[in-house]
Amino acid sequence: MTTTFTPDYARALVQPSPNHGERKESREPDMILLHYTGMPDDDQALSWLCDPASEVSCHYFVYPDGRVIQLVPESERAWHAGKSFWGGDTDINSCSIGIEIANPGHPAGLPDYPDAQIEAVIALCADISARRYIPRERVLAHSDVAPVRKADPGENFPWAHLAEAGIGHYVEPTPITGGRFFQQGDGGQPVEALQSMLAFYGYGIEITGIFCATTEGVVQAFQRHFRPQQVDGIADMSTIDTLHRLLVSQPRLAVA
Repeated sequence: MTTTFTPDYARALVQPSPNHGERKESREPDMILLHYTGMPDDDQALSWLCDPASEVSCHYFVYPDGRVIQLVPESERAWHAGKSFWGGDTDINSCSIGIEIANPGHPAGLPDYPDAQIEAVIALCADISARRYIPRERVLAHSDVAPVRKADPGENFPWAHLAEAGIGHYVEPTPITGGRFFQQGDGGQPVEALQSMLAFYGYGIEITGIFCATTEGVVQAFQRHFRPQQVDGIADMSTIDTLHRLLVSQPRLAVA
């Protein structure tokens, strides 16, 4: 059990959590995963992440005033992602660094993230990304790797602001207009193409050609991160075009 350690991030204070283990197959982290705490009391949220009974933790905790606490050394596997998937990885805890952002989230009506907190998250992510050579497209939401099951850090999280600071992969969402759309119950080649694009970007989705409840949940997760103006799980032209532009703007994933 880690009782004390030197913080990996120079601006962080240390409050060790016993809830961690070894990264599987000595995996080096190449992903940053952002969460909200989803609890009304920030100090209680931090205490829960340090309580052996909770069996959850994270690497970093960011208070609304910008204070950063490190709970687990980056070399260790914190327990923050749960059952999750991204781009072929099924053990997200072993390949990621988890950041819990103190915010009560959806249960409290999605309150705004204070500026001081977001600037602290940006500085922390920039430091980790530089030290760990983490690509922009590997800075993700908990909801990206666990769609349907998780919704954090939520559609009010300012991903566009992070992108302006060089954190995360992002394009300006295509405006919402009319046109053809796909929703639960639809099927056929266009739905298969949509599922293929989502899977190609990294989401865990089976390519069936049927717009099922899981597909709806993955579309909602995509919208929360990349088209937050309307999160309804309906694949309208705004959603599909935003997804396509994300793919073509990422050389590693470029599609015609």
